[in-house]
Amino acid sequence: MAKRDYYEVLGVAKNGSDDDIKKAYRKLAMKFHPDRNPGDKTAEDKFKELNEAYAVLSDAQKRETYDRFGHAGLDPSQGGAGFGRGGADFADVFGDIFGDIFGGRGQRGGRSNVYRGADLRYSMEIGLEQAARGFATEIRVPSWEKCELCAGSGAKPGTKPETCGTCGGAGNVRAQQGFFSIQQTCPTCHGTGRMIPNPCTACDGVGRTKRTKTLEVKIPAGIDDGMRIRSSGNGEPGVNGGPAGDLYVEIHVREHPVFQRDGDDLHVVVPVRMTMAALGGRLKVPTLDGSVEIDLPEGTQPGRKLRLKAKGIKGVRSQEVGDLYAHIEIETPVRLTDRQREILAELDRSLLDNDRHSPKEKSWTDKVKDFFK
Repeated sequence: MAKRDYYEVLGVAKNGSDDDIKKAYRKLAMKFHPDRNPGDKTAEDKFKELNEAYAVLSDAQKRETYDRFGHAGLDPSQGGAGFGRGGADFADVFGDIFGDIFGGRGQRGGRSNVYRGADLRYSMEIGLEQAARGFATEIRVPSWEKCELCAGSGAKPGTKPETCGTCGGAGNVRAQQGFFSIQQTCPTCHGTGRMIPNPCTACDGVGRTKRTKTLEVKIPAGIDDGMRIRSSGNGEPGVNGGPAGDLYVEIHVREHPVFQRDGDDLHVVVPVRMTMAALGGRLKVPTLDGSVEIDLPEGTQPGRKLRLKAKGIKGVRSQEVGDLYAHIEIETPVRLTDRQREILAELDRSLLDNDRHSPKEKSWTDKVKDFFK
């Protein structure tokens, strides 16, 4: 099968500029790239045809030969226009295409070996009162400082680092795989571009020594369990001059013996004497700011919930203070004296004479009777 005209393959005019050829190739290569067309043999063949055409037309000498003699003028030993050997332009544009496909942009002239440092995590346990009010505290975290012995070079005093012989100081090398030119981190220097024949004894050639430093951390009022506070630049140092990572302080709020938190609201169980629940009165309810007295309605039943407005917590992102809910738990008296038993027995007999004193019991009795009819 006769080969198609290379200009026709790329869809450019014969007098098209180098930029026109490169733009046309990038557009079509992205369209027919095998990674975008898995299992599509037609797309794969077109992609190979595009590479062949571009390898010729992107090379000034090959293009001139092709323009004068056509396909016959090309040297067959170049593998049908020389896949992968068409010069730096082919590698550059192909890198650009990979950057577009996989969400990044290729860097001409070599990949950067500068990396951001890793983030650190510090777990801090605090009390509910501290979480509600906020506070400032100090924590001790690891840090890395320039080695004093080698002044950060990593080399033994009196010596100095040498340029890596494998990558020539670039930090990366190119590997040829078919017509693909792949750039990867240098396996000898691991991307640093230098070698240290005589490493410093204090830092083992790293150029930094590990220390412990003290940081002040401000815990904002209203912080909740599981939230994190970021301290920028206090993580591990970057590689090859890259920025340091961040420190994340994770907050864990201890379980409180009295209160339970639900968002910005607080809940508390308040024991109430049986007689007080029946008669009503003034009830003391604990809050984070001390006890307050509220009116307990006469005839309060077990499980009743009383709301104390704005006695909860003002959250970190909230505009208003939450509420406090007092859950009433009625206590049955124990270890009664004889006189107390007599009083309760007399009260019980008086309650049996009138159903209106125990409406729930009357309703429940009627339901049981109806069930057994």
